[in-house]
Amino acid sequence: MALTLIKEDGTGKSDANAYADLTDANAYYDGHLYATAWTAATDALKATALVMASRLIDAEYQFNGTRTTANQALQWPRAMCPEPDNVHVPISVLLPIPYDYVQYDTVPKAVVQATCEMARELLIVDRTTAPTGEGLKYFNSGGVQTGYDKTDRRPVLSQVAQVMLAKYGSQISAQSGAVRLIRT
Repeated sequence: MALTLIKEDGTGKSDANAYADLTDANAYYDGHLYATAWTAATDALKATALVMASRLIDAEYQFNGTRTTANQALQWPRAMCPEPDNVHVPISVLLPIPYDYVQYDTVPKAVVQATCEMARELLIVDRTTAPTGEGLKYFNSGGVQTGYDKTDRRPVLSQVAQVMLAKYGSQISAQSGAVRLIRT
């Protein structure tokens, strides 16, 4: 059975499986310096990559706010998610800085773009498996000595996708134990 890509349009679809569709991704890659992996792929493979990228984003990130409907398939759309790009200037230094919120019936452009970015990364390499040499700290062929570093792990989400998503939530698998506090 062929995959049917169903883009979340902000209504909280119960059957959505992607934050971006081929139109979004093709437009994103029109201005991308390293688009070759994307442009060389078939539309069917691109659609599969967008669905997988959306799954990974939802698995790796806890976004601020709450889902807008109980039966929506993906984490977005969200209610009460601060929009850090729309910070108001405080009237007094004693008052907290009020935030605007992401519209409850939208998926932020950064989430759509991060999905496109991750889809391309998935076309290049399977980021869900350990790469060859992951964790290898040192190797000595003559004395057959090998050492491993448990902290040497490639992230599932690319660094670019993580940066794009960071202003709307935090990565669940972050190892530092730190969380970002938002004053509302």
